[in-house]
Order: sequence, then C-alpha cells, then structure tokens
Amino acid sequence: MTGRKGEDQQMSEAAKPWSMARVVTASSAGTAFEWYDFFIFGSLTPVIAKVFLAGLDPTGALVAALALFAVGFAFRPLGAIIFGAMGDRIGRKATFLATVSLMGGATFAIGLLPTYAQAGIIAPILLIILRICQGTALGGEYGGAAIYVAEHADNDKRGAATGWIQSSASFGLLAALLVIFATRTMLGEQVFEAWGWRIPFLVSILLLAISVWMRVKLSESPEFAKLKAEGATSKAPLRESFATRDSLRRVAIAFFGIMCAQGAVWYFTFFYMQVFLEKSLGLPGATKDMLLIIMTVVSAPLYVFFGWLSDRVGRKPVMLGGMLLALALYFPGSHLIAEATNPALVAAQERQPVLVETDLASCSSQFDPTGTAKFTSACDIAKSTLIARGIAYSTRASGDGQTRILAGQQAVPVPGGETVGDLKAHKANVAAAVNGVLETAGYPKSADPKAVDMPILLSVLLLLVVAATALYGPQAAALVEMFPTRIRYTAMSLPYHVGTGWVGGFLPVTSFALVAMTGDIYAGLWYAVAFTALSAVVTIFFLKETRGKPLDEC
Repeated sequence: MTGRKGEDQQMSEAAKPWSMARVVTASSAGTAFEWYDFFIFGSLTPVIAKVFLAGLDPTGALVAALALFAVGFAFRPLGAIIFGAMGDRIGRKATFLATVSLMGGATFAIGLLPTYAQAGIIAPILLIILRICQGTALGGEYGGAAIYVAEHADNDKRGAATGWIQSSASFGLLAALLVIFATRTMLGEQVFEAWGWRIPFLVSILLLAISVWMRVKLSESPEFAKLKAEGATSKAPLRESFATRDSLRRVAIAFFGIMCAQGAVWYFTFFYMQVFLEKSLGLPGATKDMLLIIMTVVSAPLYVFFGWLSDRVGRKPVMLGGMLLALALYFPGSHLIAEATNPALVAAQERQPVLVETDLASCSSQFDPTGTAKFTSACDIAKSTLIARGIAYSTRASGDGQTRILAGQQAVPVPGGETVGDLKAHKANVAAAVNGVLETAGYPKSADPKAVDMPILLSVLLLLVVAATALYGPQAAALVEMFPTRIRYTAMSLPYHVGTGWVGGFLPVTSFALVAMTGDIYAGLWYAVAFTALSAVVTIFFLKETRGKPLDEC
C-alpha cells in the first residue's frame, strides 16, 4: 500500500504543469520587491522632507513627509478593489504582473523627480501622484501573491507555503535598509542628501526586471484555470463580495477578527516602536536601525514557522496566541523597554516630573497630519517643545493664565508666539531655555549607549516579533480559506488592505498624537490595545477553523 501511495503521489506531481518551488519563489520575490519599493520611501522620510518640502519649516516638512508616507497606505484599499476585481475576472497571473509593473515604474520615477529647488510646488505634487500609484499597486499585490500560492499548495501545506509570502515583507524591508545603508556609506551623508538618495529608487528598475521575468514564466493558478474552463468566473465580483449577506459576514470577520489586530500588532512592532525608541527615549538612530535589522532578520523564518505550525494545530490558535501575547506585552513591555533603553530618563521623570501650567482653553490637540499648523499659543509651544524632546508631562491650569514649564523647583516662562515675527526663532529660543532647565533637573539629552541594557531591550523586542509573526504567518492561508475561488481576490484583498493600510498605516501618527494630547509617552499604546483586543474577541467567537480543508470545502 505504501508503495502504491508513493507511486500515485509521484504521478500526481509529474502531472502538475508547475513547480511549487517556482511558484513560491516567483511570488515571494515579486512581493518582496514591492515591499522594498514601499519601504524605501518610509526609510528616507527625513531626506524626502528636505528635498521635496523645502518650502515648509523643518518640523512641518517632516510631518508632511510622514503624511505622504501615509498616502500610500490610504490608497491601498482602492488598489484592492481595482485589482481584486481584475484578478477574479481576468486571472491571478495577469493581475500581479500589472501590480508589480505599476509599483516598479512609480518607484523608478521617484528617483527621477525634480526637487523643490528645481521645480517648486510641482515637485511635491508629482511625488504625491507617484505615492498614490505605489499604494494602489500594493493594494493589488498581496492578495494576488497569497492567493496564487495558496491555490497551488497542497491542502495540508498551505500555511507553510503562504508563510513565504508573509516573510516577503521582511525581505523587502531588509533590502531597503541595506541598500540605503550601503549608498550612504559609499557616498557620505552630504552627497547622499544632495543626489545619492535617488540611487535606492533607481535600483528598483533592476529588481522590477527580475520580478517580471520570473512571473512571466508562471502559469495561471489551477483553481482559477478550472473555474474559467467551466465558465464559472464572477461577472460582478464586487457585488458578490459585498452585497450578499454570507460574503459580507465573512469580510467583516476577516477585518474585525484578523486584520485589525494585524494592523495594530505588526505596525506597532516594526514602525511605532522606532518612533518610541528614538523620539520618546532618545536612542541614537544608528542603534535603533541596528535593532530593527535584527528584528527583521529574526522575523523572516518565523513567518514560515508559524505558517507551518498552523498546518499542524490550526490557524485560529496560532493567530489568537499572537494577539494575546501582544496584549500581554504592550504596557509592561514598553515600560521594560524604557527602563532598559534610557534609565536616566525614567529616573528623572520619577524624581522630578515635568509640569505645564497654562491657560487650558488655549491648548490644542497637537494633531497635525498635514504639517501646516503653526501652533502659536503659549500652551502649544510649551507642549510641542516637550514632545520634540520626548519628555512626558502633565498639565494643570495656571492661576494667572500664564504658561510655564516646571521641572522640579525650576520654571521656564513660555510666551505665546501669536505676535512674534519669526515664530521659528521664537520656538528655538524657548527650546534652548527648556533644555537648560531639563539638563539641570537631570534629564539626559539622549540615551547613553553604555547604559542601555541590551539583553533586556532585545528580549522584549523579539517577544513582540514573535507576537507579530504568530499572527501574520498563518494569516494568508486563513484569509484565502475564508472565501470561494470566484470572488476570493476581491473579498480577501479589501479587508486586508483596510486593516493594514488604515489601522496599521495610521497607527504611528495617531499613537503619537495621543502622546502629544496627554503628555504621557505610553498613551499611544491604547490605539494598538483597542484594535488587538477587538480582534481577539471576534476571533474567539466567530472565526472558524479551516486548516487542511480543500479550498472548495472551507
């Protein structure tokens, strides 16, 4: 019997017009390339601010550049709708050839754009258009790659196979960091900021050529080819996906039960944690980048491992375990990270907490996603000065209506900037005075690399990586198995990209706004906690287990 079974398996493999290794390699490589394109923009945000947004003050330019990064996320759901419908009507292969070409062309074009100094307002307008193209392309890429691999994979190996698609984000991010680091090192910072920043964008044309060549050699997925041969493809995938009760229920479970948590956990771990380490705790950028590279390298095999594990024990327990681990880590883990990264700052905040006395009616939220607000009131200037230093503070009403910053027994009066001619210089003067008082009160300017408890810091960060990868590793297989073949591309892609594009993409700016509004460096954690907890509850009560089942029986 064993011999006969082996012969049948060999005949089945020989009959396949595709190689699973080729399917996984081509799909994962193309997706990694698209993530490379997407991440180099985020990694070069400070340079982008100087090159394309020179008409704004430095702080406003940086915030506007972050907003430009978010634009790519905002348009991902649109790409999911456009390319999802295309994938369900025309086919998987043609669709993700289109997405990788659009992404590669837009990224290459960014490397050729004129700067603000050369073209004025035209430069940022063109950049916005290309960012929209990038976001739209990525909105169609992930669903296509995940579905293509899943529709080729054996039923009991679908989690492990699609785990490679999940790991492609790590390879893309790592490639972006390494190319930028190598270019900076070879050219020097001055040359890099002058024109060398273009090289990481222009290099993408080589990666595009390789990705297109690999994908052209692939055949259509067997599931879709069968559906097309039977004449059973959907004529209206959008209506079937979102206008029927059963399908809409599955979309809602996919979004609230999986994607809200994925957007929160993954982007908290790999994006917001960068802001927390560098901005709130004063960790040097080079050290932060080193930690991010370590986290990224460790995460790559974990996606495949947890995908494989979900083939053995189930999608639901593995993903739920990731959510619960993240919930257990958010607050205690962040406190441990703070104590390990900058113990002098933690001690100073406990010994001599900072207080802002002001007219509370003059305080705004400090939430400025466009980078155009001036924040001229004394309260706003005081708070923004402390936020820029990553200093936690509390606020209370002043008896005389004046604004001052208190650290221990010392106070710095903060005048308003409504009638000041040079607001930028005024804010700089206030910052210099505040920094002097903070230094006297024992607040360090930045984290001391010698005082960083690296074992504790790295341990907590890697536990967060485990939580993120446990959730993300089985996710592609779980999402693919939730929807029938005829509408799978459309129905799966939209909740995925709303979750990652909106919940995840706007996590850093929203969490930082919560910190700004409250003065508590841990307040931003509530955003991630809320979305992760929501998904955990929905997963427990509504998500069905689908591991090992044929796709037409899920």
